[in-house]
Amino acid sequence: MKSKAIALLLASAVLPTLLPSCATDGPITQANAESASASQISRDSRAALRSLYAQNPQARALGSKARGVLVFPSITKGGVVVAAQAGNGALIFHNGEIGGYYQTTAASYGLQAGVQKFGYALFLMDNEAFRNVNRNEGWEVGSSPSLVVVDRGVAGSLSTTTIDKGSYAFFFNQRGLMGGLGLQGSKITRIYPKQ
Repeated sequence: MKSKAIALLLASAVLPTLLPSCATDGPITQANAESASASQISRDSRAALRSLYAQNPQARALGSKARGVLVFPSITKGGVVVAAQAGNGALIFHNGEIGGYYQTTAASYGLQAGVQKFGYALFLMDNEAFRNVNRNEGWEVGSSPSLVVVDRGVAGSLSTTTIDKGSYAFFFNQRGLMGGLGLQGSKITRIYPKQ
């Protein structure tokens, strides 16, 4: 019991000083870009989107109308009290071409413990959503008023005849012991990985 209390105290004291750099264009993003492989991110992102389309007809229908789909195939979230998450992905156009590489990062605080892995696809439906992705300072996607996280309830009411604005997020491949998923506090930043 004493060792758990010490671990919680250390985590809550040390992690807040380390995590702010996760959501910036600072050393974390640059180091990540240098160690990432563009070809691997492309392969993983395309495979994840194909799998999502095969399992979810609403996602496939949205994809047919989207300006582009930003796919993060594998995000890892972990922590005790303070949690961080990060992952790489690619912007995929209708013809399968890659429009750039991105990193998603986030930090959260509260009653939480464990490790979780998941992926998400962000469907960019209009020019504004598309421009957000390429902001120089990154895009704080979790604070976007036009973002809709698609769960089972929302998915049942989606209609491609009325969806032409904003961004829609689908989560997939959730594994692990942490709580529900969301994009609050998430930031998307462009990276330039090696080929």
